[in-house]
Amino acid sequence: MNTDGTVKRMTEGNPYGIILAFALPIFLSQVFQQLYNTADSLIVGRFLGTEALAAVSSSGTLIFLMISFFSGTSLGAGVVISRYFGAGDRDRVSRAIHTTVTLGLICGIFLTVVGVAFTPTFLRWMDTDPDVMPQAVEYFRYYFLGVLAVVEYNFCKDIMSAMGDSRRPLYYLILSSLLNIVLDLLFVAVFHWGVWSAAAATTISQAVSVILCLIHLSKKGTIYQLQLKKMGIDPRMLREILRFGLPSGIQNSVIGLANVIIQTNINAFGKLAMAAYGSYAKIEGFAFLPVTSFTMALTTFTSQNLGARKYDRAKKGSRFGILSAVLLAELIGVGIYLFSPVLMKLFTDSREVIAIGVRQAHIVALFYCLMALSHAVAAVCRGAGKAFVPMFIMMAVWCVFRIAYITVVMRIVQDLDYIFWAYPLTWAISTVIYLLYYRFSDWLHGFEKPSFLS
Repeated sequence: MNTDGTVKRMTEGNPYGIILAFALPIFLSQVFQQLYNTADSLIVGRFLGTEALAAVSSSGTLIFLMISFFSGTSLGAGVVISRYFGAGDRDRVSRAIHTTVTLGLICGIFLTVVGVAFTPTFLRWMDTDPDVMPQAVEYFRYYFLGVLAVVEYNFCKDIMSAMGDSRRPLYYLILSSLLNIVLDLLFVAVFHWGVWSAAAATTISQAVSVILCLIHLSKKGTIYQLQLKKMGIDPRMLREILRFGLPSGIQNSVIGLANVIIQTNINAFGKLAMAAYGSYAKIEGFAFLPVTSFTMALTTFTSQNLGARKYDRAKKGSRFGILSAVLLAELIGVGIYLFSPVLMKLFTDSREVIAIGVRQAHIVALFYCLMALSHAVAAVCRGAGKAFVPMFIMMAVWCVFRIAYITVVMRIVQDLDYIFWAYPLTWAISTVIYLLYYRFSDWLHGFEKPSFLS
């Protein structure tokens, strides 16, 4: 642990306890992140009606597509920082951090311009219901006016997580989540400002969390101290960050693209289907909580220990993390399966919307264990410097195959259930591939054996 008590190496001590201690704050932060993401839909659906709920829901997959590339790239920064932090190389840790923060600013500004300028075009491509289009454009544009804060927060969060500090991002996220809910209620329920105000509440709240992150990272006397005079892009560090982060960014983007195409097919069934699909996506987000917490822990744990050349420890910890993610995700899946009618009713009183959401839950929820295993093994690969492996697997199965399946099936039969089945089917295929790779490849020496698949 560093002198300020905020960062720790994951290369010593009981690996199970360390992974759990690291994953728990992330899990709690993801709970608040999901509440953060769900608040807009809950409050908009209750106070502004089904069309407004459909407008907010329709933008979810598009927002994920736009942001996912940059959030994936920030994971590469985390791998680089974890590796050098595990090896005790303070100079490279500092250079990597300053490059990462600068890169986040550049990415955030770029995404703001693109998101605001092309909102109507993107939504037309998605075949958004004309009744929903005006409010969807409104929500989307206001969201992207503040997207710089969203992007920079992800970069700062991954910096702190890379050095074993998963608690401070939790504290900042709790504060911003509570602020988001208060602002949502104030803007929508009290002032009746419309869907744009829900997006504004989200970006204001996210801005608060990123300011807190930057203040902490600027703390004097720490290994990670941000200094204005050191801000900039270090070419060598940028190459390393892109080497490990670009595949994750591409992977996230192609999954996001597949989801946009799925959303487009959902939109063809009308605004009730749009509202149901978007609402269920918020519920499903809770199944990702253990997945996200353990995948972040696995990437950091694997990277630090391989950086310190502790191969047996990396392997032992990875097995524990994978199993934990799978079991927890399945428990949540069972809960969602059983209580889906109650959960859907939180968003709307529409019987049609609730019925569609329950149908989706009963098809996909019991297969969350497969989704969790794929993400967990992918996290181990990234931590081992094998970032291209999950990229190729996700592109082939979760994007190309998923889109091909839906395209063919929708030409034969127009039934929402067949779209929902695309998820467990592709999760099962990727799980088999990941298990074979984890069992038979030499992922433990990914940093020592750089290659095209490193």
